[in-house]
Amino acid sequence: MSETRIIQQDQPTAFEELRRLSPKVTGGLLRMRQEAYRDSTVAAKYKMLTAMAISIAIRCEPCIRAYVQMACDKGITQEEMIEFLEVAMTMQGCPGEEWALKAYAAYRECTSGDKSATVATCCTH
Repeated sequence: MSETRIIQQDQPTAFEELRRLSPKVTGGLLRMRQEAYRDSTVAAKYKMLTAMAISIAIRCEPCIRAYVQMACDKGITQEEMIEFLEVAMTMQGCPGEEWALKAYAAYRECTSGDKSATVATCCTH
């Protein structure tokens, strides 16, 4: 899993407190992510792109941005990104296209060479 730490402004304190109050569940979620998104029979980058497509479907922008970043960290190509965006758009129609645009914008940020951009997420801690 990417070591990129992506945080919203007031989340570090809230997350740290929740982690302290619920270590089994929050730690369990982290362990599940680490196991689910590892390279195995299916390459991790495709798992990240799948999570991105699901995030588009459920309209979670912080998740979209986080999974795009993690997929970029795994070396996705523009062609791979576009194919997964096409799947997400066909499953969601016009709203899917709007959310896919958010994912593509995040991809452009990741590939622009500007590594200073901070991305918000609800999924990476």
